[in-house]
Amino acid sequence: MRLTFLGTSAGTPTRHRNVTGLALAIDDARDWYLFDCGEGTQHQIQHTRYSSAKLRAIFITHVHGDHCYGLPGLIASANMSGRKAPLTICAPDGIEQFIRATFLHTDIRELRFPLEFVRSDAPDFHFDDGHLRVSAHALSHRVPCFAYRAEEVPPRHLIEETLDAKGIPRGPLWNRLQKGENIVLDDGRAVLADDVSQAAWSPRSVIVGGDNDQPALLHDAMCNSDAMIHEATFTEDVLARVGPQYMHSTAAMVAKAAERSELPHLLLTHFSQRYRLKGGESVEHSIDDLRKEARQHYSGTLIMAEDLECYQLEKNREITPLSTDLKRP
Repeated sequence: MRLTFLGTSAGTPTRHRNVTGLALAIDDARDWYLFDCGEGTQHQIQHTRYSSAKLRAIFITHVHGDHCYGLPGLIASANMSGRKAPLTICAPDGIEQFIRATFLHTDIRELRFPLEFVRSDAPDFHFDDGHLRVSAHALSHRVPCFAYRAEEVPPRHLIEETLDAKGIPRGPLWNRLQKGENIVLDDGRAVLADDVSQAAWSPRSVIVGGDNDQPALLHDAMCNSDAMIHEATFTEDVLARVGPQYMHSTAAMVAKAAERSELPHLLLTHFSQRYRLKGGESVEHSIDDLRKEARQHYSGTLIMAEDLECYQLEKNREITPLSTDLKRP
């Protein structure tokens, strides 16, 4: 699974960081998925290998602007580029109304492709397009907010010994089972595809969190995932000064929850604009402050995300940095 950060700033963009957005793809696939879409996301996409034509679905964590203000522009640009395929948008209440009202008042009367809205705050929410399976997990924030657990759906391999033992002849029946179809043999026996096939590898999974001041809410999801992307808006000292009313996590909060859950890989993002990349300049607060605070409480792989950085979660569960998602100048 490939993760490309399109924006890592909280609230407002900075000179070096755009607001929240993340591209997820399965390895080298050109098809991809977008998690959150802050203002300027479509411009960030221009620096990557991805295009609006190959975008399969969008997942929005909540209605705050730094997570969704980029949606109308991205959809309008996809329309102007000639997209025809339907686009699914999974989001809590408010996002569909926002998009439709924006289009109504900006003279976008008809799209060339269908928009399919799915409420991620519905109790029975699930997404499965045969490549990626996604569930939603409620968080604690000023508005309804969700994390998404995304798990790949690996291709399945037929177990030839089982098929032979059941007396299923090679040919069209094997092909149907390979595609996941259940079949009924001439003698009336039912054969379930899952009984005669297995995943080519154990599926990889990652949690993409929205804004949240209680990371422990994701304990169960973390225990069953390989990696988590979560906000770390403040350090503990800054939170003590600004107060808890904004309902964001500190680096320490997330790190402690990840350690308790024995999460292998933690990628922190959504940093307050007060935290700067040092780059030789003297600054009061830096990303290193967040890193040091998290490292005090977490022993796994710790990554402080930067815009347009790309990481690959390998099939062996290692995580490695990549540069192949970026377009060459």
